[in-house]
Order: sequence, then C-alpha cells, then structure tokens
Amino acid sequence: MPKGLFDLTAADFEPHHGESFTLGGTDSQLELKLIKITRLGRAMRKGEAFSLIFLSDAGPFLPQAIYPLTHPVLGTHGLFLVPIGPQQGGNAYEAVFA
Repeated sequence: MPKGLFDLTAADFEPHHGESFTLGGTDSQLELKLIKITRLGRAMRKGEAFSLIFLSDAGPFLPQAIYPLTHPVLGTHGLFLVPIGPQQGGNAYEAVFA
C-alpha cells in the first residue's frame, strides 16, 4: 500500500530516479521523468526536507499548482509543482518537501 504524502521521504523516491510519473489535472496526461532528488536536511516534517526535479517534453510550461502525480509503486499524490525553466531539452519542474 502506498504511503501518504506526509510520510514520503527522499529514500522512497531514490529507487525511482529516472522513472516516469503521470501528471493529471490538465487537458491531457503528461509524462514527467524524475531526474534529480536532493536531500535538504532537517525539516518540520517527519524525515528530512528534500526536493524533486521532474522533466517533461519541451513545450508550453504548466503554471505552478498542485497536480496529481501518479507512479505505479508510490501511488497518486497531489504535489505542488513549480516550473524552474528549460533543462536537458525539456521543461523542468520542482517539488519541495519541507
């Protein structure tokens, strides 16, 4: 059974580095590839703070918002994604868990 959003840690995402997540909540589904996981240290939340960088194909950026992101192992979670600019020929988005 997948963990709840507040129970997820960087260690939960590390085995899925390079894998695709499906972003819903838009007119069409979009695939985002997890390209970077950064441990940020102590946090108010259980576990430590961390950030995730996702990459989509090039095109118009989605606005920052909470989007449902689905992974076959981690389940579906509403993540606040912020566009951070073009990277590696695509659009990069960041989610921070603090």
